[in-house]
Amino acid sequence: MSNEATLISETPTPPSLVMTIEEITAKLADLQDDPTMNTKSVYSPMATDYPDSRFPFVEVHLAYLRKNKMVNARQYISNLEIMIKRR
Repeated sequence: MSNEATLISETPTPPSLVMTIEEITAKLADLQDDPTMNTKSVYSPMATDYPDSRFPFVEVHLAYLRKNKMVNARQYISNLEIMIKRR
Protein backbone atom coordinates (compact mmCIF):
# COMPACT_ATOMS: atom_id res chain seq x y z
CA MET A 1 0.00 0.00 0.00
CA SER A 2 1.39 3.41 -0.91
CA ASN A 3 2.02 6.16 1.61
CA GLU A 4 -0.67 8.30 -0.01
CA ALA A 5 -3.32 5.57 0.42
CA THR A 6 -2.28 5.12 4.03
CA LEU A 7 -2.62 8.85 4.73
CA ILE A 8 -6.05 8.99 3.15
CA SER A 9 -7.42 6.05 5.11
CA GLU A 10 -5.93 7.24 8.42
CA THR A 11 -7.09 10.84 8.10
CA PRO A 12 -9.97 11.43 10.52
CA THR A 13 -13.19 12.89 9.18
CA PRO A 14 -13.76 16.46 10.39
CA PRO A 15 -16.73 16.70 12.78
CA SER A 16 -18.55 19.03 10.37
CA LEU A 17 -18.72 16.19 7.81
CA VAL A 18 -19.93 13.49 10.20
CA MET A 19 -23.60 12.57 9.80
CA THR A 20 -25.81 11.14 12.52
CA ILE A 21 -27.86 8.01 11.85
CA GLU A 22 -30.99 10.20 11.81
CA GLU A 23 -29.48 12.49 9.16
CA ILE A 24 -28.41 9.52 7.06
CA THR A 25 -31.83 7.89 7.34
CA ALA A 26 -33.60 11.14 6.43
CA LYS A 27 -31.35 11.73 3.41
CA LEU A 28 -31.80 8.16 2.15
CA ALA A 29 -35.58 8.43 2.67
CA ASP A 30 -35.58 11.68 0.64
CA LEU A 31 -33.74 9.88 -2.17
CA GLN A 32 -36.17 6.96 -1.98
CA ASP A 33 -39.18 9.30 -2.24
CA ASP A 34 -37.70 11.34 -5.10
CA PRO A 35 -39.30 10.22 -8.40
CA THR A 36 -36.18 11.27 -10.33
CA MET A 37 -34.10 8.65 -8.50
CA ASN A 38 -33.97 4.97 -9.38
CA THR A 39 -34.35 3.38 -5.93
CA LYS A 40 -35.22 -0.30 -5.95
CA SER A 41 -35.73 -2.61 -3.04
CA VAL A 42 -33.66 -5.80 -2.87
CA TYR A 43 -35.01 -9.32 -2.41
CA SER A 44 -33.67 -11.30 0.53
CA PRO A 45 -35.05 -14.42 2.18
CA MET A 46 -33.95 -12.82 5.48
CA ALA A 47 -36.31 -9.85 4.96
CA THR A 48 -39.34 -11.54 6.51
CA ASP A 49 -40.53 -8.31 8.16
CA TYR A 50 -40.95 -6.56 4.81
CA PRO A 51 -43.52 -7.07 2.03
CA ASP A 52 -42.50 -9.67 -0.55
CA SER A 53 -39.25 -10.28 1.40
CA ARG A 54 -37.67 -7.16 -0.07
CA PHE A 55 -35.37 -4.86 1.90
CA PRO A 56 -36.25 -1.21 1.26
CA PHE A 57 -33.67 1.05 -0.38
CA VAL A 58 -33.01 2.87 2.91
CA GLU A 59 -32.36 -0.35 4.85
CA VAL A 60 -29.97 -1.70 2.21
CA HIS A 61 -27.76 1.38 2.37
CA LEU A 62 -27.99 1.76 6.15
CA ALA A 63 -26.83 -1.85 6.48
CA TYR A 64 -23.86 -1.12 4.20
CA LEU A 65 -22.86 1.96 6.21
CA ARG A 66 -23.20 0.08 9.50
CA LYS A 67 -21.02 -2.73 8.19
CA ASN A 68 -18.38 -0.41 6.70
CA LYS A 69 -17.75 2.11 9.47
CA MET A 70 -14.76 3.73 7.74
CA VAL A 71 -16.92 4.91 4.82
CA ASN A 72 -17.66 8.63 4.84
CA ALA A 73 -21.48 8.63 4.83
CA ARG A 74 -21.75 12.10 3.29
CA GLN A 75 -19.48 11.10 0.38
CA TYR A 76 -21.22 7.73 0.01
CA ILE A 77 -24.65 9.36 -0.27
CA SER A 78 -23.32 11.96 -2.69
CA ASN A 79 -21.92 9.23 -4.95
CA LEU A 80 -25.13 7.23 -4.57
CA GLU A 81 -27.17 10.22 -5.77
CA ILE A 82 -25.06 10.42 -8.92
CA MET A 83 -25.39 6.70 -9.61
CA ILE A 84 -29.16 6.42 -9.15
CA LYS A 85 -30.23 9.60 -10.94
CA ARG A 86 -32.65 8.78 -13.77
CA ARG A 87 -31.53 10.27 -17.04
